[in-house]
Amino acid sequence: MKTILTYVLLFSVIGFVFGCESKINPVSTPVALPAEFSETGSEAVPDSWWQVFEDEALHELIERALTDNFSLKTAWDRLAQAEANAEKAGATLFPEADFSGNARRIREENGPEAIYYNQYSLGVSVSYEVDLWGRIRSSRQAALLEVDASREDIQATAILLSTRIASVWYQLAEARAQIEVTREQIDTNEKVLAIITTQFRKGQAGAADVLRQRQFVESSRGQLIRAQEQAEVLHNELAVLLGSAPGTIGTQTQAKLIDLPPLPAISVPAELIQRRPDVRSAYLAVQAADQRAASAIADQFPRLSLSAGVETSGMETRDLFDNWLANIAGNLIQPIFDGKRRKAEVKRTKAVLSQAIHHYGEQVLNSLQEVEDALTQERRQAEFLQNLTQQLDTSRQVAHRTRESYLKGQLEYIRVLDALASLQSLERNHLTAKRQLIERRIDLCRALAGGWEMSRPELASLNKAL
Repeated sequence: MKTILTYVLLFSVIGFVFGCESKINPVSTPVALPAEFSETGSEAVPDSWWQVFEDEALHELIERALTDNFSLKTAWDRLAQAEANAEKAGATLFPEADFSGNARRIREENGPEAIYYNQYSLGVSVSYEVDLWGRIRSSRQAALLEVDASREDIQATAILLSTRIASVWYQLAEARAQIEVTREQIDTNEKVLAIITTQFRKGQAGAADVLRQRQFVESSRGQLIRAQEQAEVLHNELAVLLGSAPGTIGTQTQAKLIDLPPLPAISVPAELIQRRPDVRSAYLAVQAADQRAASAIADQFPRLSLSAGVETSGMETRDLFDNWLANIAGNLIQPIFDGKRRKAEVKRTKAVLSQAIHHYGEQVLNSLQEVEDALTQERRQAEFLQNLTQQLDTSRQVAHRTRESYLKGQLEYIRVLDALASLQSLERNHLTAKRQLIERRIDLCRALAGGWEMSRPELASLNKAL
């Protein structure tokens, strides 16, 4: 046994000498970065970006989703798989030892008599591949980098999930507001219908005017049905995002459209690409692909394998440790002909590396575009909302004066209907524009978000004992 322990120690030393980590090459940004973005604010975006809205109900929903959402749990499962693959890739760097045992009952013929006896054997074998060219180390390093990329993917998934919940939350708030506004509009339209009906009975309005107003009332009721439908669908989507069945999370009547906080501080582009998890994941993917290519190149060179074994046998179990047979061997294998399979694999991994570099460049550009687009869209949406507000104020004055002129007999009813329709359309559009302005800020926060600490869920299993 001392001999085999000596071999194990020898292989461990060899593994230490040759098993140093392979070099990880830095990745240059494939595009030139601008010095700064077009705008910036003064307030820093917290890691939990949704806190800038100071909406406690939204905060509770996102915190719940980060625990219960199934898409996020799936991302954690992919991380567990990547970690297991890295462990497998690293296991080859160490010697592999196997134990064997055997017991046999032997019968020998000796003339008319048969002789029976037992034979026992025990053995331990150790094998190790010396990683001369770094093939195994590169594969292991690639797997470790893929683990890091999977962690970044979890953060990216969490950011998309949180922004989607915020978007649905404020769409739900708009739908609730649309329902309230439309109900008020129906009430107004019914009052106007009562006036037109009275005018008709006095001979001061035509039947066509009454019919037009009735149709307008029904049109308002149709708007209400659509708003109620939208609220119900959004409520169902919100439940699923929270990991719950539709109809199981309450009515969420507290959803309200909010006024935006000040524009957040925006880091320079060079800092942004280091902060965003999707860009960091693409960066790590380039380094992992580089390691895979290095491993494929090293696979073309000779392999040196060492093996050792110790075996003992005896007729009785007490004799097992009296007689030992030990051996040690080294094997050098050089590929001669493989139909250019290894060269093809080198070409493939280099193409994968090129693809990863180009994807990284695309992610960098997309991150810059998302920030600039969000800034532009929020600025223009704010201008548009202000314009709608001015239109709405003017439309209210027009509707009021038109109605007074009609009651005085100075205008035809159709002018009243046009003014009323324009006003009510603007009221609904104003709510939509306000919600869209909130979504532009959500888009900006998503473009700036860098992730936060999260609790890791347990792996799901069909058998809880596993």
